[in-house]
Order: sequence, then C-alpha cells, then structure tokens
Amino acid sequence: MSMDQLPPLRAVIAEHGLNADKRFGQHYLLDLNLTSKIARLCGDMSGATVMEVGPGPGGLTRALFSEGAARVTVIEKDRRFIPALEQIGEAAPGRFSIIEADALKVDEAALPFEGERMLASNLPYNVGTALLIKWLQTDPIWWTRLVLMFQKEVAERVVATASDKQYGRLAILTAAVAKSRYAFTVPARAFTPPPKVDSAVVVLEPLPEDQRFSDLKALSTVTESAFGQRRKTLRKSLGPAASQTGKSAEALLEDAGIDPGARAETIPPEGFFKLAKAWRAARG
Repeated sequence: MSMDQLPPLRAVIAEHGLNADKRFGQHYLLDLNLTSKIARLCGDMSGATVMEVGPGPGGLTRALFSEGAARVTVIEKDRRFIPALEQIGEAAPGRFSIIEADALKVDEAALPFEGERMLASNLPYNVGTALLIKWLQTDPIWWTRLVLMFQKEVAERVVATASDKQYGRLAILTAAVAKSRYAFTVPARAFTPPPKVDSAVVVLEPLPEDQRFSDLKALSTVTESAFGQRRKTLRKSLGPAASQTGKSAEALLEDAGIDPGARAETIPPEGFFKLAKAWRAARG
C-alpha cells in the first residue's frame, strides 16, 4: 500500500469512531491543501526525521510523507488513534514510528533519529504553550526547525516584539534561542469540528549557538515576575523575582541598565537578557 492508496481521512475517522475529544483540545485539519502547505514549511525533509505531536487521524502525517519526509515519528497520547496511524506505517514501511505517550513527559532528545530532526505539529490547544516552552528550554537544542500551529492569539504572542500588544514572556523566551516568523492564519472553519477561534502557523529556527541566551531559568523567573502585573512599573512588578536575591528590584534594574520606571512591555528581549544576568549574579 502506498500513501496515495490510504482511505480518505473522513472514512478513517468514521471507521474507527474517532470523534474529536474536547478534553484534549482536538480539532482535525482535513484540508489536504492546508496540511501540504504546513508540511512544505519544513523545507527539505529528504534527510530528516520529522516529529509530530498529537497527529490524531494522521492528516498532517500523510502530508509530511507526501512532501518528502525521509522518516516521521509521531507522539500520540490518545490510543484511539493508534490503529489509524498504523495504516500509515504500512504505507511507509521502515520509515514511520509511533510513540504512545504524553508529549510533555517525552525526552525527545533521547529518541533515536537519523539526519536533521524537525518537528511539525497542529498542537492541541490546551498544551501548546507548555510544549513550546519545553522545547525552547531543551539543552542542547535538538531541533533544526519547528513548524507549529497554535491558537492565533498564542502564535501572535510567540512572534511579538517590544511594545506590541501581544508582547510578553513567551516572545522573550522564544527570542532567547530562536528566530521566529508568522507563516499564515488558518480560519476556524478549516477544522472539524471548528474551534471558536482562528489558528496560525509559526516557524522557528534556532539561533547560532553563540547568539543564544542560555540561562533560560533566570530569564523565566524575571519575565514571569515582570509581566505578572503588566500595568505596574518594573520597579514594582519585579518585586517577586528580586525577593529571591539580596537586592531590591530597583537595584537589579539599574545593574541591567533598565529604567525602573519603565513597564515590562516596552523593554526588548536584550534588556531582559541583561536583567536575567543581573538576577543570576545577585543570587551568587
């Protein structure tokens, strides 16, 4: 059996009774043009292992193979989908593997792979942000490209820059290790069942190692504090992070060359990198 001989996705869903489960934030993307468009954002996959989280009935999985992926590994928590995914394995013998697990608990870096390792996924809405932060904080970075679909609001937060309405902790954590771009919007009507909001695809590529900010734990601490009370000045909002050091918030900000009277959303990522260094130094 070849990929072209697989039954249509709607037939697979009906055959296996794969109704979308709201508990897992499941919304199926069955439009072959859209799944192919997402897969092509991975670029040349001829020598790559592409990982996919939450493949569901396998619409994007099929597209990854059709667009040239050498190998695909999927991580699926909902075992209802395993029989449908095994059909894809029959069409791509020796090139496809299924890991039945919670992606939040998987150590992707420890999995066997050949060539580059990319990741492409229509992420479940309820865990998309947590998964991205997990992949950003991996040390060393194991992926060469992430092609990820989120709720549109989350996608905008990933790529936001200082003073944007959506700018915050997620954009800064992303900018520390990767360059990101907003690829395109996917309207709610493209999904089955349609969610209440639109989605969007973003592409992330790791920065050269010497350009990354490596202390993401410190960066996570100061950004969580700084954006915890967005309407307050950093002099006040940074208090929780500063309390973990022997310095005041004002002293930490001055060490980083940041105006204590500024608000978090006006400070570019580089400012927060300096603040994280100052916080770490004060911790000793």
